[in-house]
Amino acid sequence: MSSIRIHKAEGTWVVRSGGAVLGESNQALELEEEGHSPVIYFPRADIAMAFLDPGSKTSHCPKKGDATYYSIANKSSVSKNVVWSYEDPTEAVAAIKGYLAFHQGDSIKVERI
Repeated sequence: MSSIRIHKAEGTWVVRSGGAVLGESNQALELEEEGHSPVIYFPRADIAMAFLDPGSKTSHCPKKGDATYYSIANKSSVSKNVVWSYEDPTEAVAAIKGYLAFHQGDSIKVERI
């Protein structure tokens, strides 16, 4: 079983979609899981939730629990199922409950500023 570590992400982090800033936080968490790239999780309070549309997609991770997904809608496009959240995570990752993570790609960037 791979191990998961969660700790406060150092510094201030920003997430952008299509050039627009969706959120900025100095309270982000970094989740490190063996065999995967680290993932930054943002507190929901630091994200412009008006740009996120809840989707019907869900997934299950034996180590983290059930994830729910959101799409990002901005002026130029809609990026489907690119944001996820664990609303009721396993005890091992309880710290990320209600936080949001973003699938980085051409239109979505997560960066330390």
